[in-house]
Amino acid sequence: MNTIPTRIPALLALAFALGTLPLGAQNRTVAAKGGAEWPTWRGPARDGLSPDKGLLKEWPEKGPKLLWSFEKAGKGYSAPVISGGRIYVTGTRRGKAEIICIDAAGGKELWSTPIGDDPEKGYSTGWGSGPRGAATVSDGLVYAISANGELTCLSADKGTRKWNKDLVEDFGGKVPEWGYAESPLVDGDQLVVTPGGKEGAIVAFDKKTGKELWRSKGLEDNAQYSSLVAADVKGKRQYIQLFMNTLAGVDAKTGEVLWTSKWPEGRTAVIPTPIYEDGKVYITSGYGGGSKLVKIDGGEAEDVWKNKVMKNHHGGVVLVDGYLYGFSDGGGLVCQDFKTGEEKWNQRGEGIQKGAVHYADGMLYCMDEQEGSVFLVEATPDGFKEKGRFPMPGKTKLRDGTQGKVWTHPVVIGGKLYLRDQDLLFCFDVKA
Repeated sequence: MNTIPTRIPALLALAFALGTLPLGAQNRTVAAKGGAEWPTWRGPARDGLSPDKGLLKEWPEKGPKLLWSFEKAGKGYSAPVISGGRIYVTGTRRGKAEIICIDAAGGKELWSTPIGDDPEKGYSTGWGSGPRGAATVSDGLVYAISANGELTCLSADKGTRKWNKDLVEDFGGKVPEWGYAESPLVDGDQLVVTPGGKEGAIVAFDKKTGKELWRSKGLEDNAQYSSLVAADVKGKRQYIQLFMNTLAGVDAKTGEVLWTSKWPEGRTAVIPTPIYEDGKVYITSGYGGGSKLVKIDGGEAEDVWKNKVMKNHHGGVVLVDGYLYGFSDGGGLVCQDFKTGEEKWNQRGEGIQKGAVHYADGMLYCMDEQEGSVFLVEATPDGFKEKGRFPMPGKTKLRDGTQGKVWTHPVVIGGKLYLRDQDLLFCFDVKA
């Protein structure tokens, strides 16, 4: 275990664990038809890939047009989710963690509902307080987890409370050092989350009633900051989760452990969402951890390759046409071959050091966490090709006196680019 001074930077990591949710193949299809839906962390398939087409391939000198701004999103790092013409974010205001609903057309607040006592219950750090996990919207309901582990279900139209659970008191979970950062996974009629702990690290509920359906058997790792992904492997549905030193897959119907893979490289905080593709799972973590590819379609987990080309702290990695793109600790922006782990290129320097990555229409939308600038890069293994950059229109005052940075992931959907810095939420027009 690292010393405390070395570990502290991980807090920024947890800030980026934000949330999760793969809604399945049917949701990929809906998104692909052009609907402006981004109902959970990293989108319907939980891969960070927007279905948008016809976007700007190069930005004007001052950046794309700002359509509106919202200045009351509260403390927190969660990414916005968009469904039914509404935006949902989580944030702490007046000492309460809330789900806040905003009109996507004009940026007007429609409603807000508390989901937990934050930080009254004891959660606060020098890196900033507030919820980390993104909300998840499904079938007229919206779900979110506070940093303290309160899981809440509300009506998406008015924010009426339907049910709630406490991942610590009800399920034996332990609040991670920098708070829960998971976004709930909705898969069919199930809602699945990771309280962690000896009573079952993963728990599934009936998404409408909150009735417990199962707890994972034989998986007792404490929760980290990653979020679950769903995958169909040889006709069998499963949920994949990354813990500190374990990558695991559990049966979607029973919670039974199907396979595990050791990850001794995990240290301090493990955050990025796993990526599933064609019977294989890609994982990465910071603090010198590295990355690896695991084959799981043979019934047991088998390492394909492992190296330190990518050491992603919390800004996420996207897989585009066989190549991975993300920020690597100390390495700047990196392109890595999915099949071999080989580095194709890396770019570092002023404004290209560390941050988050999102993909849309052949381009990478990259957020530099230090200066709050956003830059556009071609998603190609042939080299780094920047196509524009602009600064965030404003800087929050809520980070004053903390060590927090701009950690919220960008989102592009419906021809709009959404950026957040704590209480400030901005919407830009990025259509060509």
